[in-house]
Amino acid sequence: MKSIFPNPITAPKDEPLAYGGDLSSEVLIDAYTHGIFPWPYDGVIFWHSPDPRAIFYPQNIKIQKSLRPFLRDYRVKFDYNFANFINFCKIQREIKEPTWIDQNVVDSYIKMHELGYAHSVEVYHQDRLIGGLYGLIFGKIFCGESMISVGKNASKVALITLAKALSKYDFIIDAQVMNSHLEFLGAQNIARDEFLSLLKIKSNQPSGFAKFKDLEPNLE
Repeated sequence: MKSIFPNPITAPKDEPLAYGGDLSSEVLIDAYTHGIFPWPYDGVIFWHSPDPRAIFYPQNIKIQKSLRPFLRDYRVKFDYNFANFINFCKIQREIKEPTWIDQNVVDSYIKMHELGYAHSVEVYHQDRLIGGLYGLIFGKIFCGESMISVGKNASKVALITLAKALSKYDFIIDAQVMNSHLEFLGAQNIARDEFLSLLKIKSNQPSGFAKFKDLEPNLE
């Protein structure tokens, strides 16, 4: 099916390729499967496909010695309560600054979760939610969307746990845009055309598991 978006190959390297539209499930599926993601700002949806693209090969995730106590002490749950988690992300970000995770984003990604695309990696300490990440799965691609830490290193623990769970299934984790946090954990930049080629292949392969929640690590 032809995409409603411009060809990302010809998009600006670090500017939106389109703006406007909505966050309906049909539009989001079209966008992600063509290497495009939304960044809403002040009520307008901007669509991006940056060059280069930050990705993780899960088997290459870096587990720094300083993180090992947190991996031991925190409990990670997959898809435990997606709606609560994305609302947690919205509320915690609003405390510090305006956030692109508005109510429209919350409602749209909850719908994507109900359809089986969006998933949460939630980090708990003594039964209190302290951070994590959420994203979407298409075939063997995990499209990371947002990470948050209220407890120290919670988002790093979430990403490491996710990578360990996906490493046996030959996944790629799309991290969108490089930053020091991602680089610390082993993310690498690849050219956009290389990413789009990988996406075309990986997104059409079966994930290898029935339910994301089934991958949840047993830390008991």
